[in-house]
Amino acid sequence: MNNFFQWREVAMAPGAVVAPHERLPWPQTAVMGVQHVIAMFGATVLAPILMGFNPNIAILMSGVGTLIFFLVTGGRVPSYLGSSFAFIGVVIAASGYAGAGPNANIAVALGGIVACGLLYILIGLLVQWIGTGWIERFMPPVVTGAVVAVIGLNLASIPIKNMAAGNFDAWMQAVTFLCVGLVAVFARGMLQRLLILVGLILASVVYAVLTNGLGLGKPMDFSGIANAAWFGLPAFTAPVFTANAMLLIAPVAIILVAENLGHLKAVTAMTGHNLDRYMGRAFIGDGIATVVSGAAGGTGVTTYAENIGVMAATRIYSTAVFVVAALIALVLGFSPKFGAVIQAIPLPVMGGVSIVVFGLIAVAGAKIWVDNRVDFSQNRNLIVAAITLIIGTGDFTLKFGQFALGGIGTATFGAILLYALLGRARNA
Repeated sequence: MNNFFQWREVAMAPGAVVAPHERLPWPQTAVMGVQHVIAMFGATVLAPILMGFNPNIAILMSGVGTLIFFLVTGGRVPSYLGSSFAFIGVVIAASGYAGAGPNANIAVALGGIVACGLLYILIGLLVQWIGTGWIERFMPPVVTGAVVAVIGLNLASIPIKNMAAGNFDAWMQAVTFLCVGLVAVFARGMLQRLLILVGLILASVVYAVLTNGLGLGKPMDFSGIANAAWFGLPAFTAPVFTANAMLLIAPVAIILVAENLGHLKAVTAMTGHNLDRYMGRAFIGDGIATVVSGAAGGTGVTTYAENIGVMAATRIYSTAVFVVAALIALVLGFSPKFGAVIQAIPLPVMGGVSIVVFGLIAVAGAKIWVDNRVDFSQNRNLIVAAITLIIGTGDFTLKFGQFALGGIGTATFGAILLYALLGRARNA
């Protein structure tokens, strides 16, 4: 913990692996940091827009969160913390967000995000004390896979029903997810890794040609970009704490635990350095970052799969790279010009991207089952997955007095409790 900013410098060699405690010369490290910012950029910006949050705050807090994570883990766990998609469904439910423009009830959602971060910290402290075995026992792959899938399925109606006002907008959504699909399949290298961002840019260009050029729909408004300052203080928002929002959003900590656990296992496998001893610290660092983000008006944060992909492709796992990336994110967070560019993205284009992203989340849940070879010939696994998917997708709601637990909340708690209950049967 005394060597936060000390790395052993190594030269870049073909096929060489740069370990977390090592770094390339600073110019090359800086370039790698820019690449990681680009990799996380599309999703970290997309998530707050889908929830009606300020994208400048989200980018700023992603940088702050990454630095917090770096410090709590002693600078030995390579990771970037970006906006978590696991919050989208519960934030929309808690705040009643309609899917367009700023979220008028953002403060209520922020209170829930802070509560989630506090719960996450408690889980981290418990892991520090007794280890990770209890997590894997209560949340086996059949449970985590079902809950992750539900997050995407529960959100499906938002872009379909709320982000296409007419026939032209619906066609633009189709054009958008087609652009993303073409980039995903036919692009190569870094372009392919940036499929969401590149697809969004291509679709925005098509939209501008059809509307601003041919007058077929609502034209894009670029006046906000022209009038925005290059640098300025973001509009911070203080959280408001209500029981309903906190009880609805706090359980997302379970998903964050599963994501972070998978991240550490993946990096351990890639580097050959066992990071299990940092598991508790990683949870605590992510939890503190989520609390700080929510307290300032930002989204909940989590470790990013996009950045794991960059590490796997480059074989560079130096934590110095993530310090550089975090500092770049801090600079972007203080640029209103950057925020204005994001706000200019047409709603149908965002809707088309949302269809892809929510679908990818759902498929990620199924991938957990496949990767862990979940046996659906066992009735226990079959029933847990089946019930969880339907009650989560159908937004099944249970009321306890004035409090209502619906959709993702009932699916998450239901999957855990159902798996534990059915495990008591001999023929499970």
